[in-house]
Order: sequence, then C-alpha cells, then structure tokens
Amino acid sequence: MKKLNYILFAFAGSMLLACVTNKPSDTKNSEKGLKDYYQPFFPMGVAVNARDLTGANADFIRKNYNSITPENAMKMGPIHPRENYYNWRDADSIVSFAVKNNLRVRGHALCWHEQTPDWLFKNADGTQVSKEVLLKRLKEHIFTVVNRYKGKIYAWDVVNEAIDDDSTKFLRSSLWYQITGEDFIVKAFEYAHEADPNAKLFYNDYNAVRPEKRERIYRLLKKLVDAKVPIDGVGIQAHWSIFEPLEAELRKAIEQYSSLGLDVQVTELDMSIYKWEKERRAKYVGESDELTPELEQKQIEQYTKVFKIFREYRKNITGVTFWNISDRSTWLDNYPVPGRKNYPLLFDADLMPKKAYWEVVNFK
Repeated sequence: MKKLNYILFAFAGSMLLACVTNKPSDTKNSEKGLKDYYQPFFPMGVAVNARDLTGANADFIRKNYNSITPENAMKMGPIHPRENYYNWRDADSIVSFAVKNNLRVRGHALCWHEQTPDWLFKNADGTQVSKEVLLKRLKEHIFTVVNRYKGKIYAWDVVNEAIDDDSTKFLRSSLWYQITGEDFIVKAFEYAHEADPNAKLFYNDYNAVRPEKRERIYRLLKKLVDAKVPIDGVGIQAHWSIFEPLEAELRKAIEQYSSLGLDVQVTELDMSIYKWEKERRAKYVGESDELTPELEQKQIEQYTKVFKIFREYRKNITGVTFWNISDRSTWLDNYPVPGRKNYPLLFDADLMPKKAYWEVVNFK
C-alpha cells in the first residue's frame, strides 16, 4: 500500500510540474519539434552557419525545423570575394546537409548593399564602374550562384534592404543605386528568374511592419508587380523586440503586402529584450543584460501574440524563419552594444525550450 501511495504521489507531482511549466506531460508530445506543431500552418526555418551542422546543433535542427537559411555563406562577400573566384565550401555544406535531411533551403541574399566586395564597383584602375559593367557583374554572379543550387533552393532573397532608413527618402543611396538607379532591383529579379524559373523570388527588408517604412516597401513592391517583374513574395525581417510590433501594425502589413498577390514570409525572427537600435554605442554604466522575470514575461507575451497572428494568416504566410538557433549565440549579442548579451529566441543556451516556446506551441 505504501508503494502504491508513493507511485500515486510521484505521478501527481510530475503532472503538477508539467502544469506549472506549461510543458506537455506525455512523452509523445515532448518528442515533437517546433516544425511538428506547425506542420498544418507553414514551414519553420532557422538561419545556420556551417559550424551548426554537426553534433547537438545538427540534431536540434533536424528535430525542430524543416527549412534552413544560410546566415552568411551565400552573401556576396563570403561567396564571391574576388572577381574570378567563388568560395563554395560553406554554402555547399549547408545545401548538402539540407538535401541529406530533406530540408527546404531559402537562399540569402543575391543582392545587398552590405557584405558586398569592393571589386564589384571598381574598374582595374580603381575608378567606379559603369552601369553596364555593374549589371553585367550582377548577372554573372546571380547566374553562377543560382544555377549551382538550381532545384535545391526553393526560394531566394533576391534584393535585400533597398529602402532607405530615412522616412523622407525612398530607395537607399547605395552604390547599387548610385550607379544603376532602380534598374539593379528589376534586373536582379529578372536574372534570378531566368537562372531558375521554378524558384520563389523575394524582396526582403527590416522594419517592414512600421507604418512609415511599410508604405515605402509597398510602393516598391507595387511598382515591381505592375511592371510584371518576376517577384513572388516579400520577406518581413522580424527583428522585433518586447516593445514591437503592435498587433494592428502587424496585421496591416500582412494584409497590405498580400493584397498585391505576393507570398509573405517571416524571414529573420527574433525577439530582443531591448528597444530597437541601429547605431552602435557603448554600454551604459550600470546597464543590465540579464533576462529578468519581468523581461521574460514580456517576451512570452510578444511571442504568443505574433504567432497567434501568424496562424490566423496561414493562407498568406508561407514560411517563418528564426535568425539563429538558440540564445547561446545570436547576432544580437554585442549588437549594437558591445559586451551586452541578448536572449531573443525560443531556446536557451542549453538548447532547451524557454517558457515562450511552450506558449507558442500550446494552441488549439
């Protein structure tokens, strides 16, 4: 009898612990990954680097995601650092891992103003290239990269972050724009479509939910759609925080972009515990970088809110991708404040689900 009472007590205790932590109490559910919960809705992806493809990280990716994005390996600088040289090693390893494990791949990014090698914009004598030369180099780059992975990459971020941060301006005054005007955007999509007609082609940008930038992104997208440029979707870089986005603004953005007949994908999701800042600065005296219970609760509420909205717009949203694997290491560590730790993801430094995770997957 004592043994039976002990068993009943232990069982009750385990059930109480499950309720307190919001974790599923049965083994079957605990073995499910993030992608399994969202299988009826959309693919769940994560940005990776080549070093993530072995050991515990690789097992973690296989369990939780069915789509991956190379965080840096396919950007122009890393993959095409010199005019007549391509560095395929990391990009190849990521695509091979995806093929072997039946994962979808989002290519990122064919044309961007950052992480772009200087040689693209210069002649042999150091002078600035002409529009014709730059577009020829862009075409060669896109054809070479897209053709290498044709049939293995289902979607590409073709043009990244072309809208200016200044709300009084339209397009960013990058060297791409200074030399070619708006043509580099149109041509990049045309080249990518010619190289792989079956790939989905996206324009990708941050702060895409903020009203002032949303309107300018919409303006660009509408121009491309009206001109019958081969564009399939818009990537909302969801580098958000516990302070934004507002529910009404997120709904408006999804509806406005979708009204153009474009797919919407959440391409770079993380939820900073700090307010958004772009300019680098020193850490304030006494500035904390701890995930306090109060900050964690706000993060839980924000993640719960946005995923509820994502599920409601399942007909419009065709993919959600997190930017990095876990709080162990994210691009937001030390950015924009050197020495400051961030905790923006659903998994902690030990690859364990945080409380926000269980709220994201516990829905009816």
